[in-house]
Amino acid sequence: MKSCLIVDDSRVVRKVARRIAEGLGFECSEAEDGQVAYDSCAEKMPDAIILDWNMPVMTGIEFLEKLRKMEGGDYPKVVFCTTENDIKHIQMALEAGANEYIMKPFDSEIIESKFTQIGLITQDDDQ
Repeated sequence: MKSCLIVDDSRVVRKVARRIAEGLGFECSEAEDGQVAYDSCAEKMPDAIILDWNMPVMTGIEFLEKLRKMEGGDYPKVVFCTTENDIKHIQMALEAGANEYIMKPFDSEIIESKFTQIGLITQDDDQ
């Protein structure tokens, strides 16, 4: 089973994203900030990461930059999921190594579409 790390300082957003990802067949874990996410990745690298931008301790962009420098850190598919929707933030995220970028609020169709676009799921995976 593929794994997904959901990184957001909002417990509600983590729970919603978790429900969606689990519905797509992912085993999920959660992190409330970038440092907790980084420590989690050092322990076990996930297949996918849904990542918020604005968090305490370590922001999403700081986490992503550190992740991509880790051994195996180029492996996970990272989908930024944030309220930051200007072109500067999107460009910065993609340059730092994000695979996709979605805006909050999101729903299951948006997550499924992005996961399909970046090859995390295929039509055969649909349940």
